[in-house]
Amino acid sequence: MMAVKANPNSLSLSSTHYYSSFPVHRISLKSFPFLPDFQCRNLVWACSKKPISGSLNLDPSFSNSGSGSSQKMDSMNDGVEVSSSPSNAIDFLTLCHSLKTTKRKGWVNHAIKGPESIADHMYRMSLMALIAGDLPGVNRERCIKMAIVHDIAEAIVGDITPSDGVPKAEKSRLEQAALTEMCKVLGGGMRAEEIKELWQEYENNASLEANLVKDFDKVEMILQALEYESEHGKVLDEFFFSTAGKFQTETGKSWAAEIHSRRNSRLGK
Repeated sequence: MMAVKANPNSLSLSSTHYYSSFPVHRISLKSFPFLPDFQCRNLVWACSKKPISGSLNLDPSFSNSGSGSSQKMDSMNDGVEVSSSPSNAIDFLTLCHSLKTTKRKGWVNHAIKGPESIADHMYRMSLMALIAGDLPGVNRERCIKMAIVHDIAEAIVGDITPSDGVPKAEKSRLEQAALTEMCKVLGGGMRAEEIKELWQEYENNASLEANLVKDFDKVEMILQALEYESEHGKVLDEFFFSTAGKFQTETGKSWAAEIHSRRNSRLGK
């Protein structure tokens, strides 16, 4: 995956966020030091119908295409929230395209050929939430939505892993800033707020649903590791070691135990 590199110059902690000191509607590409160049330009292309070289149009009102494309999603019409315009929706979905093409960096680092993308990972997590048995106090539909959006900010920042040397708090800040910009691309409003709320709930591990989806994140990773071990004849111990003892729910624990059991059988343990 194209991920943030451990560059102390571009990733140093600062009291000023990357976005806070810049004009809302025009932000230079230089304002995004944590983005690989191709992702900067992809964001510019996705967010502006008539991109200005070296700048990013973040305000939907600047878009000149599509009926009503200048209307912000949070405007109200007779008490009913106006839907995101077709222009906003397609811009947002185009930005999310990189989730389909950016490869998960852990597998890239282990020289896995044809590794899964970020979207692949989130999709199977969503299936996990769909097929999981009902649990007391857990909203399964919310889990599905949370699985879909939990890594969505990686459309901009890429897959930041521990090997990049980025402090956890800084990683969260970068992703929060990216998510905020993505929601502006969507046009704000109810759906954007839902995405932000789901992402923050997951990030803070703040609910039973977040507990379960975090477990699915780990389960999906070790299941993928087992599959890559079988397909490529590798030993990927670190993925199993890094998740050991960290599952929070009975579902997560039992599914992880099943994966470990199958791995042990394959390895003849």
